[in-house]
Amino acid sequence: MRREKYDFAFTSSSLRLNEMVLVAGHILNDSEIDFVNELGAGKSATGKRIYREVLKRLSCLNRQQLELLVKGSLDVQKQLAYFAACKTYLFIKDFAVEVLREKYLVFDYTITDGDYLSFFRRKQDLHPEIENLSETTIKKIKQVTFKILEQAGIINNVKEKEIQPQLLEPEVLEIIGQENPEWLKIYLLSDLDIEIAAPNNE
Repeated sequence: MRREKYDFAFTSSSLRLNEMVLVAGHILNDSEIDFVNELGAGKSATGKRIYREVLKRLSCLNRQQLELLVKGSLDVQKQLAYFAACKTYLFIKDFAVEVLREKYLVFDYTITDGDYLSFFRRKQDLHPEIENLSETTIKKIKQVTFKILEQAGIINNVKEKEIQPQLLEPEVLEIIGQENPEWLKIYLLSDLDIEIAAPNNE
């Protein structure tokens, strides 16, 4: 079975919530963005790099999701920015679903370095692209993965790594459930909760 390659470009950015909302607004308004001042803090190259990264994530969202990202509450925005990160970077999605969710469902709320290492080694066997990564990049992947999880409110902080209960906003539940209820697993929902929240349309 051919597996989709992991893209680790997220190591250059964390959740980027403010930038996500800003760029999504420009997309919806069909307006030009000022790379230098709006994104780059005075630097054109930085602004363009951040823009490319944010645009990659936003391209995974449909128009309805983009509108909700721009107009929603802070919690809605965080949940959708996290959704976009997981859709863009399957490594983060796999870690959330296969490790965090599995532990959360058996009331084990602490993520250990061992949990992460076991997951990473398992993926190394399945994804040969990991073999080509430098030690620096491997450390950065771990660091930024946990930073994104912290910023999205999935864990309390990068030091303690305590999994947090997720209160999914109703509009997020609906808009993602309509696309594919399987994606609700990134928020640690059980199969039963997903079935109740997003029943299959007969």
